[in-house]
Amino acid sequence: MRCQDKGVVAWLTGLPASGKTTIASIAAERLSSMGYRVEVLDGDWFRSHIDPEAGYTREERARHLRRAAWVARLLARNGVIVLCSFISPYRDVRADVRRIIEEDVPFLEVYVRCPLEECVRRDPKGLYARALKGEIRNFTGISDPYEEPERPDLVLDTVVRGPEENAEELVSAVLRAMGATGSRAS
Repeated sequence: MRCQDKGVVAWLTGLPASGKTTIASIAAERLSSMGYRVEVLDGDWFRSHIDPEAGYTREERARHLRRAAWVARLLARNGVIVLCSFISPYRDVRADVRRIIEEDVPFLEVYVRCPLEECVRRDPKGLYARALKGEIRNFTGISDPYEEPERPDLVLDTVVRGPEENAEELVSAVLRAMGATGSRAS
């Protein structure tokens, strides 16, 4: 294992079913195979294991994402590369997340771009179908807004490129961010 002074946090944001977790998981495997310590913090996993009381109103989502940011910061300041896969629908909350993390470690806002129509077509969990029937309230992209990042550090288009290619681009960006910090690998 490579031991770094500090890691980096790559925060993947995008609509549900855009490909965030798939890309993060592939990138994590690649980075791990290179000897880096890596954690993927996925929104579903985080809700079920760390923040099970989190709801889906704007205020509840904001609180949930700030908690996730503090966990990511803690891991990264201890030399772990943290790939966060959260819908993170609101710009102001993503700005808060950036402020929390950048106090200690490099932060990359990664926009996983995928048109709503394609996300609805993919719908791996059947959530869009339920949201369109009115069975799920506050569903991002249907009954709740998704505010696209205005100046993300990286854009990964999941219609133009496949998951492997997007993961490679993410790995390259993470490694560049780590190089910019002067982190030592031994």
